[in-house]
Amino acid sequence: QVKLVESGGGSVQPGASLRLSCAASGFTFSPYVIGWFRQAPGKEREGVSCIFSSGGSPYYIDSVKGRFTISWDNAKTTVFLQMNSLKSEDTAVYYCAALDLRDRGLRVGVAPPWTMYDIWGQGTQVTVSS
Repeated sequence: QVKLVESGGGSVQPGASLRLSCAASGFTFSPYVIGWFRQAPGKEREGVSCIFSSGGSPYYIDSVKGRFTISWDNAKTTVFLQMNSLKSEDTAVYYCAALDLRDRGLRVGVAPPWTMYDIWGQGTQVTVSS
């Protein structure tokens, strides 16, 4: 059974950096994609970035391009989201989620619709405030 556990959230001032971690275990399928999502108070959850288990390039939404970087650790057991130049509008609960690409007939390298992700972590709070 796939398990995703987020960590690394916290409270920082604008302009600061945080690195979120998503510890991923239990995968019995491949390829898959892991995405980072966020939900701000009173807003809908939005996809932020995704990375594939093998091949392809990471994907970012426009509002975080150049500030956020998604990556794997060498063992491919943890996905990181390095967040630099944080803004107040980045305040949200951040979640990681996974999707089996083969089962859904999806291709590596093509960011799937955010609504298709079906395995979720519990979330970690990020607050950016002066």
